[in-house]
Amino acid sequence: MQSAIILGGGMVGVGAALHLQRRGWWVTLIDRREPGRETSYGNAGMIQAEAVRPYPMPRDLASLLKIATGRTNDVRYSLSSLHLHIEPLLRYWWHSAPRRHREAIEAWARLIAYATAEHDILIREAHADNLIRRAGYRALFRDAASLDLSVKAAEEDQREFGVNYRVLSGSELARAEPILRDDLPGAIHWLDTWTVSDPGALVTAYAELFVRLGGRIVLGDAQSLRQTATGWSVDTDQGRIDAAHAVVTLGPWSPDLLYKFGYRIPLVRKRGYHMHYSGGASLDLPLVDKARGYAMGPMAKGIRITTGAELTGADALATPVQLASAEASARELIDLGKRVEPDPWFGTRPCTPDMLPVLGPAPRHPGLWMNFGHGHQGFTLGPATGRLLAEMMSGETPAVDPTPYRPERF
Repeated sequence: MQSAIILGGGMVGVGAALHLQRRGWWVTLIDRREPGRETSYGNAGMIQAEAVRPYPMPRDLASLLKIATGRTNDVRYSLSSLHLHIEPLLRYWWHSAPRRHREAIEAWARLIAYATAEHDILIREAHADNLIRRAGYRALFRDAASLDLSVKAAEEDQREFGVNYRVLSGSELARAEPILRDDLPGAIHWLDTWTVSDPGALVTAYAELFVRLGGRIVLGDAQSLRQTATGWSVDTDQGRIDAAHAVVTLGPWSPDLLYKFGYRIPLVRKRGYHMHYSGGASLDLPLVDKARGYAMGPMAKGIRITTGAELTGADALATPVQLASAEASARELIDLGKRVEPDPWFGTRPCTPDMLPVLGPAPRHPGLWMNFGHGHQGFTLGPATGRLLAEMMSGETPAVDPTPYRPERF
């Protein structure tokens, strides 16, 4: 029986563990915390079938000036930490040129096409349907011109990728979400996306399925990973664990571990914040406020606001500016009520400069594999890329050509 250590207990790691397990592998999942407690816990709670285009870096001067001068809430940065991001940001800018972004879209969309189908299998097997709603989300707009531009882009996505949507006028949006103010021009209702009332609980349900099927989850230190004569080993609270293969699914921490093996994987680390609110209005479906760069959706703990990207240091203290701006914008639309937690949660999205995950075998270390760098869509893509990785590790013909995602491109 083939054996593997999975380092990282988020959606990506758990997805890989389950797909290897169903192919007859003996799998141990190792993390410093229980599964689903890091980035997978704190996202906006969407399995996004419509997210067929990875986010490019703006290249027009007007957008760059807005970011540089702090006049947009989509992206903010810490001046004292900006030097840490210069190299990956320059690469990101280069890869965001139209032709190269088009290549990224084609490779990205092939993964997104498998996202909901792979989740659906695990949702049913994990008996987690109570966490899922298959009704989409609404992207709302504050001016008609922005809505019109986005409708044209949605039409193109429907023609090319088959995504489904419905355009809502201002009056239709007001009827669908009566708690919203009634002077908005409209929204796009993305119909194929599934929403999750507790993202961390879904990862936990998948992890419990993995254990029920014979998998093992232990607490351990990923940085203790070392190559042995027979494969790989990691130190855990249950002692040393050995396996023939090791898979790095540590999200934004993956390059730090791989550095000691000689790999230099660039990442744009995008921090995001969330906060829950209760005692106010109740949302029907999640809303994305396109003009103000945040999402809010109904969750088990109340309405969760999730922010855009903050470029800061990995160990930097939380800064309240982005969340405060998003909260103020949301209060212009609905009665949010009061904050549930005393302090905001924050985590980091691991974004590669070419906007594609790092997925496949390590070029110079037999038995070492990588699966990280999913950007904003690790929660969406975890089971899909877990399947692709397991197919590669098991010698099967992959459902998707893995060439664009291979680590050696860096």
